[in-house]
Amino acid sequence: MAEENVVGVIGGSGLYDIEGLTGVEQVELATPFGSPSDAYVCGTLGGVRMVFLPRHGRGHRIAPSEINFRANVWGMKRLGVTRIVSVSAVGSMRENVAPGDFVIVDQFFDRTRHRADTFFGDGVVAHVMFADPVCGEVRSILLDAGRALDLSIHDGGTYMNMEGPQFSTRAESRIYRSWGVDVIGMTNLQEAKLAREAEICYATIAMATDWDCWHESHDDVTVEAILAVMARNIGNAKRLILETVPRLPRARGCACGSALAHAIMTAPDRIPAEARMRLGLLIDKYLPRG
Repeated sequence: MAEENVVGVIGGSGLYDIEGLTGVEQVELATPFGSPSDAYVCGTLGGVRMVFLPRHGRGHRIAPSEINFRANVWGMKRLGVTRIVSVSAVGSMRENVAPGDFVIVDQFFDRTRHRADTFFGDGVVAHVMFADPVCGEVRSILLDAGRALDLSIHDGGTYMNMEGPQFSTRAESRIYRSWGVDVIGMTNLQEAKLAREAEICYATIAMATDWDCWHESHDDVTVEAILAVMARNIGNAKRLILETVPRLPRARGCACGSALAHAIMTAPDRIPAEARMRLGLLIDKYLPRG
């Protein structure tokens, strides 16, 4: 039976809801990995089922390093989500990416420390392919939708995922630029890794709010400046989501939905019962019954 197209949206700083949903229901889930950031808001938009989650929780009470990424993505999977569109406020590391621009990234670079970013371990080993960490199909549709809305949108770029919660030092910012990264943020890489393991398509809308602290001809980044840009642009992020959702085809034409097909290394008869219960939502379709 063909899977249903269910679109998940993970909102970052400034994006705490989606207007236009009908049949709205809030769903609180317990997961094998603890509590998600908040209740999931489920509804329908133009005939498409949608699931929304604010990654920092309503009221922005969860710091980047405290986000339970595994619970958030597991919950999306449990609710039938097949595609995730993630919205993230970022700093720009490029002259041509101005505050207020959108970047539909295609790569990530990890500078986090000690964050849980896999469902596996504790008895089950799996290695998913991650050379191309963003779903090309969803990314392409986001770009088309952004161009249709005449947004200032950039095709591709590398998202540097720093630990935070502090912003970069000048030395860090200059070194990151020399490495060729395009934007810098604190949250999206773990989501991308876990979505791939959960066989969910994933793409990021990176919304530039500042030029970090490398740009000598502009004021240093401040929270006040970031919030001002965010307030002007969060409406565009919502417009982009609303334009994208009806463009997504029902059937997926990518390989994201079978990412685990050849990734599980542990012999089925050596998987502990507890691990199978914890990971059943992800792996049962690849294991013998019984």
